[in-house]
Amino acid sequence: MKNITLKLDDTTHTKARILAAARGTSISAMVKTLLEKETSETESEIERIAALEALYRRADERASGKTRTEPLVPLTRDEIYQERLR
Repeated sequence: MKNITLKLDDTTHTKARILAAARGTSISAMVKTLLEKETSETESEIERIAALEALYRRADERASGKTRTEPLVPLTRDEIYQERLR
């Protein structure tokens, strides 16, 4: 387990102490919970994006019959509506 040091102004520290006491916890535990939540959301988002890219890649391969090796690049708005503009 690693320790970190935070610098807070007096007002923020006082408010955090009061909030922690009201929740029956400590400032340290609140910060730990916040950081765990933030990092797990980031991991979930990365996993979601990777799964979508894999899905799109498979769909492109099926549609074209060939394997895609270059990274997936989103279409521009003009490219999306190009068919309609003809």
